[in-house]
Amino acid sequence: MMSFLPNNQFPKWTHVHMIELVGDPTNTISMRRGSKTFVPADGRWLIAVGQVLVGILMLVAVTSLHGQSSRLDSEVDRRAAQIEAKVVAWRRDIHEHPELSNRETRTADLVAQHLRSLGLEVRTGVAHTGVIGVLRGGKPGPVVALRADMDALPVTEEVDVPFASKVRATYNGQEVGVMHACGHDSHVAMLMGVAEILVGMRNDLPGTVKFIFQPAEEGAPAGERGGAALMIEEGVLDDPKPSAIFGLHVFPYPTGEIRYRPGGIMAGADAFRIVVRGRQTHGALPWAGIDPIVVASQIVLGLQTIASRQIDVTAAPAIVTVGAINGGVRYNIIPDSVVMIGTIRTFDTAVRNDIHIRVRRTAESIAQSAGATALVTIDTGTAVTYNDPALTESILPTLRAVAGASHVALGPPITAAEDFSRYQQRIPGVFFFLGITPPGTDPAKVAPNHSPRFYVDEAAFPVGVRVMAHLAVDYMSRTR
Repeated sequence: MMSFLPNNQFPKWTHVHMIELVGDPTNTISMRRGSKTFVPADGRWLIAVGQVLVGILMLVAVTSLHGQSSRLDSEVDRRAAQIEAKVVAWRRDIHEHPELSNRETRTADLVAQHLRSLGLEVRTGVAHTGVIGVLRGGKPGPVVALRADMDALPVTEEVDVPFASKVRATYNGQEVGVMHACGHDSHVAMLMGVAEILVGMRNDLPGTVKFIFQPAEEGAPAGERGGAALMIEEGVLDDPKPSAIFGLHVFPYPTGEIRYRPGGIMAGADAFRIVVRGRQTHGALPWAGIDPIVVASQIVLGLQTIASRQIDVTAAPAIVTVGAINGGVRYNIIPDSVVMIGTIRTFDTAVRNDIHIRVRRTAESIAQSAGATALVTIDTGTAVTYNDPALTESILPTLRAVAGASHVALGPPITAAEDFSRYQQRIPGVFFFLGITPPGTDPAKVAPNHSPRFYVDEAAFPVGVRVMAHLAVDYMSRTR
């Protein structure tokens, strides 16, 4: 509460023209003119006046910042409307010419040429085919990164569109069809559009934007390295280092809708290999050997009890899947060994480590009980895609403003994996989903990601472009 001294108690000041308010350790306020300082008998009234002045100045500053932010928001939307056709054209071109992991040369050239035409600092050949573009704004501020992945999958397309892929290639020694069955073509096209929007606003941007076009998100071919891990090794998060990173993924939610989740949104993914060794014998004389096929079958069933009976799945979901079993060459020969491969999906580090122990113990103990052996190898793969909770909360107003509050919702954890998690292990990041399923589509008939019938409704692109551009602008304005 503010109180004032009676008129006759106001301090008397003499010869004060140009004055400066000065605080001192006794929490009083004095006035200084030249080398002389005049201190009132009681400076509390000036403290009250000073507080009012500070409040007014803060209000003026906030109003000014809000006005600047509103102007930038309007400019993003205006420019986004102008490039909608370009984004669709880029996407269709990339979709018609898909490239497998670590082979994205044409896509990388398309991206690099576009970024150079915009006047960005461009670096190519990162992690084989990765492209980095740096946009330095006209005002000082933080560095924010936006990421898109570029690789396609060894899938033969079955979608009836004029720009369907007819490409074939060799994958791990096999001839395969190639398709953007996970929507990475959409990610690249939308981020190219975001770059064009923000370049046109360069002078007003309070910071720096780093555009990351990443190869091999789906995993490098056998015997090769790639993806986010290699990009990080080769400096994608250096010079300049971002203080936050954002990424999106198209997913079969309704077109234009956004799903987010603080904490673990996508699973950590590990691969395991189990070699069961028995003793070869005639199929008619099983007692003369040790049957690794039967032992492997028992191990498959035993592994299923880890998630269903040994782990508290109410605390953190977990999956153990055997994806292939190979052994034997003839109907009447019990083989010497069987090889099993599979995946482990988790959302918690402690659970992940615990399951690794249980997989080894289960396989080895079951094999030992039959007189066989089991050699278990677990390759630690992609970490949990973990959205920084504070950063997630801070961007919700942006997501809702762009997509509409009723179209932004908390999503469930997804047991698929994403190497965007590699960036999140180094800097705070948020990864979210953009719906691309047309209205009126039966949810039961929607083809999932990685399906040869995976379909992207391009009507979602304006939302994706705008939300990524707004996230960059809002983050820089908020944290400078």
